[in-house]
Amino acid sequence: MRFEQLDVWKRASRLSCQIYQVTESVSNWGFKDQITRSGLSVPSNIAEGEERETLKDQIRFLYYAKGSLGELVTQLYIGIEVGYLAREPALLMVQEAKELAKILGAIIKQKQSKSKS
Repeated sequence: MRFEQLDVWKRASRLSCQIYQVTESVSNWGFKDQITRSGLSVPSNIAEGEERETLKDQIRFLYYAKGSLGELVTQLYIGIEVGYLAREPALLMVQEAKELAKILGAIIKQKQSKSKS
């Protein structure tokens, strides 16, 4: 399994774990379910993409992971605003999610240029 060697997958997995931890006491089940799902989707899609045989499939799943990061950032901001999440830890997670999105964007570009060769 080559995805387990990727730093971006490791960081996304840690971020997903942090989301589960900070939402443990959130009583709004809908919010909690949605934010944990979007967080879990990131490393899951990275892993699924890396296990695909074609570059086209790999790129598609990396785009899914990047999209889930956008969803996660939105939910983190909303969680702060409505008082479900403590501001400072949530803003650190926003920062990490944005950094992961940049990394995924670079990986996608690299794979796209490889697929055109």
